[in-house]
Amino acid sequence: MKNKFDAIVIGTGISGGWAAKELCEGGLKTLVLERGRMVTHIKDYPTMHMDPWDFKHRGKRTPEDLARQHKQKANGQVKKEEAAHWFVDDIQHPYQEKKPFDWIRGYHVGGRSIMWGRQSYRMSDIDFNANKKDRIAVDWPIRYKDIEKWYDKVEEYIGVSGENRGLPQLPDGKLSPAMPFNAVEKEFQKQIESQYNDRVVMPARVAHITGDKVHEGRSKCQFRNRCVRGCPFGGYFSSNSSTLPAAERTGNMTLRPNSIVHEIVYDERTGKASGVRVIDAETHEKLFFKADIIFCNASTVGTASILLQSKSKRFPNGLGNDSGELGRNLMDHHMKAGAVATVKGFEDRYYKGRKPTSFYVPRFRNLDPKTQQKDFIRGYGFQGGVGRADNWTQNIPEFSYGKDLKEHLLQPGDWKIGMYGFGECLPYHDNKVTLNYEKLDEWGLPTVEFDVKFGENENNMRKDMVKQAVEMLTAAGFEEVRPVNAKSNPGVAIHEMGTARMGRDPKTSVLNQYNQIHAVPNVYVTDGACMTSSACQNPSLTYMALTARAAHHAIENFKKNKKQALLWREEKL
Repeated sequence: MKNKFDAIVIGTGISGGWAAKELCEGGLKTLVLERGRMVTHIKDYPTMHMDPWDFKHRGKRTPEDLARQHKQKANGQVKKEEAAHWFVDDIQHPYQEKKPFDWIRGYHVGGRSIMWGRQSYRMSDIDFNANKKDRIAVDWPIRYKDIEKWYDKVEEYIGVSGENRGLPQLPDGKLSPAMPFNAVEKEFQKQIESQYNDRVVMPARVAHITGDKVHEGRSKCQFRNRCVRGCPFGGYFSSNSSTLPAAERTGNMTLRPNSIVHEIVYDERTGKASGVRVIDAETHEKLFFKADIIFCNASTVGTASILLQSKSKRFPNGLGNDSGELGRNLMDHHMKAGAVATVKGFEDRYYKGRKPTSFYVPRFRNLDPKTQQKDFIRGYGFQGGVGRADNWTQNIPEFSYGKDLKEHLLQPGDWKIGMYGFGECLPYHDNKVTLNYEKLDEWGLPTVEFDVKFGENENNMRKDMVKQAVEMLTAAGFEEVRPVNAKSNPGVAIHEMGTARMGRDPKTSVLNQYNQIHAVPNVYVTDGACMTSSACQNPSLTYMALTARAAHHAIENFKKNKKQALLWREEKL
């Protein structure tokens, strides 16, 4: 295998797949490195067609299995046989915590793009202006107009279903038809929008194909709701079904799994990065690959770890860390606060299929003077679900016998509704990830150590999440309304971001407006590490749009530099 490429992409998840696609389609010979195992679309989805009775333990995990994923099980999917294989073994991949942090990971080609929740929302200028307005942290170096066309490009390519409502806090997008509401979702929407003038109930925007547009190699969502297993139809977007095959079709991609990147090498002579150092995960062989451009998409924490390990005389504290902000300002959304209720009066109504999403209530707090709150800044959105329970929980001898029992078990149970907030986390300077050189991993590399906690602003926001969820479900006429405020450690929302933030000033940020490291312009960071604030929307769509934008910038610079070098050589001749 050759060791010199035009570009290297570290990571194959949501943003890494997009970097690979764009760079390869731009004509660059690109090496794509993934620390985990190979996963080929369709071929390597072992549980994609299994029914409940096909699982050894009827879908549940044994205590022995869960003991090896004691942190991963904070994600409910890990407790099920259908998806546990996507999540890392915590014993093999340890990390350290000064304060609780639930770091949920998947080490394989495609990364968490296989397991993500697929909710896809744009950030608005309310979000891009927030830090400047509130005089918190640093200002974003971009505004909505800078990324709008890239949101367009990404949405049209991946296929996002949903509904445009003309909201300033949630910009309209290039959406395919929304997944239709069932009877209770329609009732909830009607009641809330008739009683509140500041709240909207809309179908969630999700990266599922619903329209007639052709997406090469993919077909429409089949409403199986088995998404976390890996979708053989490509109904939802993943790197495996979409961007990586697109990169491969160009003939410009070299994909190497089981490749643990631990250092980006800085060349003191050129003032640029020259390549990356890799350890083969299986053989422990040490390798070095060269490239003109490097995209670091190893995930927020993975990217911070690589950059912090990338030390040199010029950068003794990590590559590009002149500001001292590398590894700091770590954010994650806080969640598990809201309410649940029972819905009566719709016993004669049901629905067809297993829709993989439900409703979304966009942010309605701190948008203008009328919605200003005294106890917290920023805001939250509600993600909800509605469905009918089955009656198998009634299967007890005392209930009935014979024909009556069988008929009862075939009847659907009560309608249930739940809604939970996803709240913005402020970029606190002291929330950080560092390297622990005393506790090394299997490959002799330092483990990461988290020192992260939510603050007073997040805690006050959670109280409002619960209060408003209870109020809205009650206003809709639902019964047995119950508040929920469960423990939500940082990390459990799986939206960690901010360890190498974008900014205008190299003294206070790591990246510029094009996601380049200020002092090392041929290194781009476009995963969650680049985020300057977290907003309250699910962030993956923004990662993809920023990646497409940065890749376009890198390709233009690469071709311009090649042209200049060619002209220089011709002049010499």
